[in-house]
Amino acid sequence: MPSAFTPHNTNPLAQYPQAWERASRVKLLVLDVDGVLTNGQVWMGADGKESLKAFDIQDGLGIKLLEQCGIPTAIITGRNSKMVLARCEELGIKHLHMGVENKAIALAQVIKTLDLSLSDCAVMGDDWPDLQMMKNAGFRICPAQAHEAVKESAHFVTIHHGGDRAVREACDLILKAQNHYDELLNKARN
Repeated sequence: MPSAFTPHNTNPLAQYPQAWERASRVKLLVLDVDGVLTNGQVWMGADGKESLKAFDIQDGLGIKLLEQCGIPTAIITGRNSKMVLARCEELGIKHLHMGVENKAIALAQVIKTLDLSLSDCAVMGDDWPDLQMMKNAGFRICPAQAHEAVKESAHFVTIHHGGDRAVREACDLILKAQNHYDELLNKARN
């Protein structure tokens, strides 16, 4: 493991020995929304429709940093949400699939569009609907509060919960494993 890796930013890699190697090969980050980019709560208004979603700003920066290094992000979610659409537009995420019943099919479309394979993908999900798209991914990630069945299939479980820097933790790991992290941090400092 390179000396530039600081374990205080992610779980000890001794617990997830395959995570570093798998992160070094990632060419696409695929994310679920509720429970990954958010804390999983759905706020309903008096009209019975979803009214609020809260996104972590550090997760957004992590996504932008990956993009700067040529690693795009795709969003695949079972719900339709204007707030997710707005957040994707804000972050420049071009691959957005909402209202998806079979996330594995949506993932196959994304990787075909990008001329990638499943082994090139890091997929981060938190619950049963994510298992099919995670099943054959090269790097399977879940947040700390993910369902136990998802944790059992993950190559890496973040310290942080969804909606609270879990995505940033995964992004930082990928950036470090691909030797981009220190350069980006030095740019931010200067």
